[in-house]
Amino acid sequence: MIRKLLVTVLFGLLLHLPPVSAEDVVMARSNLPFPEAMLALQESIRAHGYTVARVQRVDIGLTGMGYKTDKYRIVFAGKLEEIRKLTELAPQLIPYLPPKISIFAEGEQTVLVTVHPKLYAGIAGAAVDPVIFERWANDLQSIFHDVRMAE
Repeated sequence: MIRKLLVTVLFGLLLHLPPVSAEDVVMARSNLPFPEAMLALQESIRAHGYTVARVQRVDIGLTGMGYKTDKYRIVFAGKLEEIRKLTELAPQLIPYLPPKISIFAEGEQTVLVTVHPKLYAGIAGAAVDPVIFERWANDLQSIFHDVRMAE
């Protein structure tokens, strides 16, 4: 079940990105039930200086495809001024911003998955200093760690 769900998640996240491999994905598993993991994710996003721009339910579409879950969301998060600057410098990034994190329940656990920010750097090319995407990668690792360690 997880493999089929991950394919759906990644397809949704990567619809317009070039083909990716396992190292192009950041993933974490938490022992927290979905509601607590969702809360921990949003708290950590804010603690790292980002804003949760939107939380999108996608479970309705999944149930139409045969999945049996009501615990699936996509969390859009970023720093408004940073996103504005990036879209000015590299308009080709507009479809991918703000960055997204998929979060879904799997049994008693919760899984988080997103694309690695280095893919954004590849799309932006020389128009954007890659240091910003390295920071995003570090922040994502820290955010996912926070969710894994939350009680």
